[in-house]
Amino acid sequence: MKHPLEIALALTSALITAPAWALETPPQNVVGLSASASVEVTKDLLSVTLSTSRDGNDAATVQSALKQALDAALAEAKKVAKPGQIDVQTGNFSLFPRYSSKGGITGWQGSAELSIEGRDIPGIAQLTGRITTLTIARVGSNLSREQRVKVESDVAAQAIASYRAKAADYAKQFGFTGFTVREVSVNSNEPVTYAAAPMMRMSAKADAAEALPVELGKGTVSVTVNGTVQLTK
Repeated sequence: MKHPLEIALALTSALITAPAWALETPPQNVVGLSASASVEVTKDLLSVTLSTSRDGNDAATVQSALKQALDAALAEAKKVAKPGQIDVQTGNFSLFPRYSSKGGITGWQGSAELSIEGRDIPGIAQLTGRITTLTIARVGSNLSREQRVKVESDVAAQAIASYRAKAADYAKQFGFTGFTVREVSVNSNEPVTYAAAPMMRMSAKADAAEALPVELGKGTVSVTVNGTVQLTK
C-alpha cells in the first residue's frame, strides 16, 4: 500500500503534466445565437436544354446523325452567342446498344444535348425558335451571380443587425449590460435552378422569329448568421 505522501506527490505530478485544455475552465455566460434575413428578387437568368435522340442498326450511323444534328444547332447558336448574355455549351452525348430478349445486340440508341444559358432572355427565346434539329427538353430560371451579389451585401447587413439586436436583448434579459462576439459565421443560400416541366417544341413550320414564352418568376437571396456571444457585466 502506497504512503499518503506518495499519493499526494503522484496527484501533483499528474496535474503538472496534464494538457492545458484539461485545466481550462469551461466558458461561462456564453449564448449561441442564429439570425437570418432574406429578400425576393426577380430572376434574370434563363437556361434551356435542347436534345435529340436517334435509333438505328449501326452505331456509326446513329453517332453521325447525332453529330450532324448537334453541329447544326451549334452553328445557329454561335451566331448570337455573347459571354454572359447567351452562353452555349454541349451537354450529354451518349450512345448505347439495344439488346434483344436473348442478349444479342439488335441496334443502337443515342442522344445529344445542347445547353443555352444567359441574361439575354429575348435573345435566348428567339434562338430556340431557330434551332430545328433539336427539341426543348428542359427550361429553368435562376439568379445570375451579378444579381445575387447586388443584393447579398444588403441582406447580410440585415442579418448581422438582427443577430446583434438579438444578442443585446438576450444580454438584457439575463441581467447583463452587454456582449462581445466570440465566434460567428455568415452564410448565404446557394443558387438553385428551378426546372420547369418539359415543353413541347414548336413545329418546324412555325415562324422562326416566334419566341419561346418565358416567365422567370422570383428568386430568394438569404443570409444566415450563426455564432456565440459572451455576455458581459
